[in-house]
Amino acid sequence: MSEGLKKMGETFRSKREEMSLSLKEVENATSIRMIYLQAIEEGRVGHFLSNVYALGFIRQYASFLGIESDKLAKEFPEALRLPPEKQDFSYGIGTLEMRGSPHGGVRWIPNLIWGSLIVVMAICAWYFAKFVGLL
Repeated sequence: MSEGLKKMGETFRSKREEMSLSLKEVENATSIRMIYLQAIEEGRVGHFLSNVYALGFIRQYASFLGIESDKLAKEFPEALRLPPEKQDFSYGIGTLEMRGSPHGGVRWIPNLIWGSLIVVMAICAWYFAKFVGLL
């Protein structure tokens, strides 16, 4: 837990209490769950699913409290620079395989019908041209 996050959380809590708002009221107004609001106020941003969510929730909460993003970035620059997340990629057999379509093997039937229809029309046109040419 960084000291900047903790100080920023204390700022958020004091501003919320100054506005006489409960966490439940903030949750209802911002649609940010109360556990995440508590984590922001306590400086425990590692509680979030990802850093993107954490930064988004912090900005949304700050906006709701009337704290400008520029002011927040100047006062707590280290708090808004969260450590990069480790991405786990597994490149192995099966990662390039196509997923099955919900239609299964039925997908080729419309193409077969259209192709057959075009062939039949071409044969009919050839016979029609042959007989019109004889008359």
